[in-house]
Amino acid sequence: MASGRRARPAFARLIEQYRPQLEAYEGLCEDLGETPSDVALAWLLQNPVVTAPLIGPRTVEQLQQALHATTVTLSDDTMSCLDEIWPGPGGEAPQAYAW
Repeated sequence: MASGRRARPAFARLIEQYRPQLEAYEGLCEDLGETPSDVALAWLLQNPVVTAPLIGPRTVEQLQQALHATTVTLSDDTMSCLDEIWPGPGGEAPQAYAW
């Protein structure tokens, strides 16, 4: 049974809204032989518009996993695939990304 934010109705609605993207992303990660968190962190590390990803490991194991992500190299094709799965909000930066 879900707990924390996963148990909230609003979170469940978001999961349903983005289910096709989540499934495509998880499939890509499986094809790469990497965890979704490692691919996400590797994408941030390779993305030229990201200055520095912030991580918040709570355990040594989480820190070790995050460190592994620094060894993951994503090909240009994989980076393009990720951009297709997760397109930005559209519009010109930085305005399109402002809250």
